[in-house]
Amino acid sequence: MASAFFFDAEPVCELPSLPPTLDACALCAKPLGRDCDIFMYRGDAPFCSEECRGEQMQLDAIRPRRATARRQQQQYSSRTESRHRESRKVSVAT
Repeated sequence: MASAFFFDAEPVCELPSLPPTLDACALCAKPLGRDCDIFMYRGDAPFCSEECRGEQMQLDAIRPRRATARRQQQQYSSRTESRHRESRKVSVAT
């Protein structure tokens, strides 16, 4: 037998809150209000202003370049280190 009653866990008098990920700006952590604009980036990162979103976009653009430069520096360091090891080899006459 089917029942005509259902249970709604959400109270009638309260407005639903924002999802937890939309509570604050992803860059400056400023609280985001229900009736203010939210600027999204990469689908799930909320920002309080175009400036904060633009700054995050710039940081994201710089990050891969820094990682590439760091990787190149590490490769250079390992090559020069192996050259120094090779030059330290001394042959001994028997």
